[in-house]
Amino acid sequence: MSETPASPSLTARAVAARAAPYLEGLNPAQRQAVEALDGPVLMLAGAGTGKTRALTTRIAHLLSLGRARPNEVLAVTFTNKAAREMKERLGRLMGESVEGLPWLGTFHAISVKLLRRHAELVGLKSNFTILDTDDQIRLLKQVIAAENIDEKRWPARLLAGLIDGWKNRALTPEKVKGAEAASFNNYGGELYVAYQARLRALNAVDFGDLLLHMVTIFQAHPDVLAQYQRWFRYILVDEYQDTNVAQYLWLRLLAQGHRNICCVGDDDQSIYGWRGAEVGNILRFETDFPGAQVIRLEQNYRSTGHILAAASGLIAANAGRLGKTLWTEAESGAKLRLIGHWDGEEEARWIGDEVEAVQRGARELAAVGLNSQAILVRASHQMRAFEDRFLTIGLPYRVIGGPRFYERAEIRDAMAYFRLAVSPDDDLAFERVVNLPKRGLGDKAVQNIQRAARAAGVSLLDGARELLAHGGITGKGAGQLRGFVEGVERWHSEVVGPLVRVADTGEIVVHDDEVGVSLGSFVRGVPTKSHIELAEQILEESGYTAMWQADKSPDAPGRLENLKELVKALEQFENLQGFLEHVSLIMDNASEDAAEKVSIMTLHAAKGLEFPVVFLPGWEDGLFPSQRSMDEGGLRALEEERRLAYVGITRAERLCTISFAGNRRVYGQWQSALPSRFIDDLPAAHVEVLTPPGLYGGGFGAAARPAASTIEERAARADVYASPGWKRMQERAASRPLAQPREARHVVIDLDAVSDFEPGARVFHQKFGYGLVRAIEGDKLTVVFDKAGEKKLLASYVVAADNADDVPF
Repeated sequence: MSETPASPSLTARAVAARAAPYLEGLNPAQRQAVEALDGPVLMLAGAGTGKTRALTTRIAHLLSLGRARPNEVLAVTFTNKAAREMKERLGRLMGESVEGLPWLGTFHAISVKLLRRHAELVGLKSNFTILDTDDQIRLLKQVIAAENIDEKRWPARLLAGLIDGWKNRALTPEKVKGAEAASFNNYGGELYVAYQARLRALNAVDFGDLLLHMVTIFQAHPDVLAQYQRWFRYILVDEYQDTNVAQYLWLRLLAQGHRNICCVGDDDQSIYGWRGAEVGNILRFETDFPGAQVIRLEQNYRSTGHILAAASGLIAANAGRLGKTLWTEAESGAKLRLIGHWDGEEEARWIGDEVEAVQRGARELAAVGLNSQAILVRASHQMRAFEDRFLTIGLPYRVIGGPRFYERAEIRDAMAYFRLAVSPDDDLAFERVVNLPKRGLGDKAVQNIQRAARAAGVSLLDGARELLAHGGITGKGAGQLRGFVEGVERWHSEVVGPLVRVADTGEIVVHDDEVGVSLGSFVRGVPTKSHIELAEQILEESGYTAMWQADKSPDAPGRLENLKELVKALEQFENLQGFLEHVSLIMDNASEDAAEKVSIMTLHAAKGLEFPVVFLPGWEDGLFPSQRSMDEGGLRALEEERRLAYVGITRAERLCTISFAGNRRVYGQWQSALPSRFIDDLPAAHVEVLTPPGLYGGGFGAAARPAASTIEERAARADVYASPGWKRMQERAASRPLAQPREARHVVIDLDAVSDFEPGARVFHQKFGYGLVRAIEGDKLTVVFDKAGEKKLLASYVVAADNADDVPF
């Protein structure tokens, strides 16, 4: 690759480029960003402001002017889709193929090319293998086993998440210190070292290594870094707000040569902090690159005036932002609509009716088809209510970013357990869950059960019972299978009611079964548990809930939420059988061939998309903003949640509706929900309140009254004190003794501190109740609570369960 700059005699080409067709149609800010070729540039591009067009036009301008050859331009994207789109747009702009741009691609794709050239500098060969997630987990299991660590208590997925986090922050094993190295039962640092050694022995890398190794090479070998600093005359980066520490260092090191780096991003759309993105990277761009130009793209080509004004008013409440104000030449359009509902089911019914009304053109808009409407939720478990409603009324829909609710793996598994409880002869359900969670049954054991059942002409459950009785299955698997069989029998008896004998005297005598009883007749008694309690019991006793609680993959918390939502769905039915029939019927009637479908997806999945009509349900404190985010991340997490709300509003082109419910079912009990604090940030002039008069006082947030300063004021405004959930909560509180004043204490976080607890210890917390310690990092505990699920907190906030009675709460 030549280091000679392009030919200096470019006057004629420069004049031609100035009049080039690709510059036509750019607004002044876009054109400024395209033509500011020298030095560092931050293109601060708001939602819908044409940043992709500006970025690709800038590349075309560089090449047309001859300021750089194609192989001297480094253009980095986050996804392969974005890279393909950029190449296609460049081809259309320049009227020729752009396959000659070898350094246009994702961070990982470009890093692979670089690492294969210099693999020996980090102890690898150039033909190294890139491990996928499954291979990585398998290798980590081997490393854990070599250290004689119980992989069930300390799962490989947990270690994979720790190591991935370290690599995202560009931390090699020797840089992981203190409490972090002592994580994973004090073996985290050692296992990281062992894992990297095994990777080198296998001549392999994982995805995190691709950037980490290149950062290491650049830092340890100045000659290699200098070579690429000379080669890459111009660097362009898309979605800069989503970069992590490793990507930031990688870019900053390369840009120190020519300093011609152009980063495109929007600090108001940084919503991926949970996977390592650092919004601080874009906020300190001017500090990192002194003399940088910041060019704001603020003219929006997507949304109407009212939608943009509402979004701008919301995001202005964030302190950590560079600041910009979106505007449009389009009409003001309809105001952002805000409506409160009594409960979540009413919210789903109303939105279903509105989708159909908008489709008919009944909302002062031209008819908007289903393909142009979207429902964006904060958490995937919210989708269930909408799916149920849409299936009931025959409204076609699609779930983007995942399967439909009743098609999710965890829901199908739970439903299989429920089917077995209702009908133990359901062989398909038996096959699905007999070894889920793992019960030590290999393929051979399952085949033996199938053969025994066929030979006897009975169900698989009866076949398993016979096989166990005759010693056909031995060892650990036999004990686990016996527990499963007994569990199904026990659950079935709860469904149909206990067996009772009517004695000659007419007295009813309860029996576990009919064996040994020769007198009287038998009837079924009334079930002792509700079908909701039974569903919870099945998921607990089967070990299925515990399996997902122990799983440390990023999607495990969402799966647990979906299971809770499934149990919640049972409340609308009289029994388990009626629920199973309902699901079978609605899924059978679901239209897969409908040309038009309304889209349902999470807010995270919606980033980069746009729809003429958008519904944003569930704007309640604890749901949005997420309680977990606020508990674990404080103000920083709250601002990211607000950015997520901003992303949701700016997906809408013509009509945006925010809704919330005053009451929701949580763990089978009604709880009052407070309107989201984000509603207070919405400017009144751009919001239309649709809530019927008398319900919750008829209005919310800034759209109805001046912003509330306290949560009590917002609660009073919403009239939640009159709701059933609030009254029940007050009644329970009144029945408890008054809490005694506690001595004030200062919380000190000591990274080197060591907790007095051990993994597996039983503890008590004043808010979350009883739970088990799952992991320890210094004086921080990961506790799985019986009712509240997994939480991370300081050891000083819990006591040993034996001492719970002594706590003055």
